[in-house]
Amino acid sequence: MVILYCSPKNKKMARKFLLFCGILASLLYIAMNIFIPPLYEGYNWITQTVSELSAVDAPTRPLWFPLGIAYTLLIAAFGWGIFRSAGEKRSLRIVGILMFLHGALGLTWSPMHQREILAAGGGTFTDTWHLVMATVTVLLMFFSIGLGAAAFGKGFRFYSIVTILVFIVFGILTFVEAPDVDKNLPTPYIGLWERINISAFMVWLFVFSIKLLRTEKKPSLSISNKDKDSDKYFPSIVSRSTVESGESYLTKK
Repeated sequence: MVILYCSPKNKKMARKFLLFCGILASLLYIAMNIFIPPLYEGYNWITQTVSELSAVDAPTRPLWFPLGIAYTLLIAAFGWGIFRSAGEKRSLRIVGILMFLHGALGLTWSPMHQREILAAGGGTFTDTWHLVMATVTVLLMFFSIGLGAAAFGKGFRFYSIVTILVFIVFGILTFVEAPDVDKNLPTPYIGLWERINISAFMVWLFVFSIKLLRTEKKPSLSISNKDKDSDKYFPSIVSRSTVESGESYLTKK
């Protein structure tokens, strides 16, 4: 019988790769918001929402859609990496679950219609579901930051609290202008307020990923109890001591 044994070193490398997905996700989404809006003629990033870049019949939707899928998959992978690296830290385990849900549910987003269509009464269930997913995503981000803050020291905790305050302030400002999108009325700063919130989360995500990668070097977080206790289950297949004695025998030979 062939036995596949994944060494602790390989497990650690896998966890590091998954945690690095958080950095990639952050950089990807920031790049999407920098380089895609200029491709939409007439689009104004200050007065228009990010969702309008992927709206039905928007010229930038064919590019935004696959990149958006890549982003959500990276977030899901990052969440799994957090969960696997959390060890006994319950707050990190919960953050891992929230991040994974953030990524997995992100695949269910539906596009909104353009403002003119909405104002003419052409909205459908996809627009309603889009608003539902926007709310769910913001809540997942909010709780991820809050619980993630408890995982590290006072400095990171203070930074996370500031990020949460930014979320609240600019979330309210975005909410105030949001009803005018469906009416095709002016929304002078909705895009700016929304992007401040997005940037706050992406920067937090980047910093959080770096913190996790640095902590991964420490045994307290990088090796979970399951890894530490792997020897407990190893004898059920073949005794580790038997392997070691065999290696010793071969060395003497």
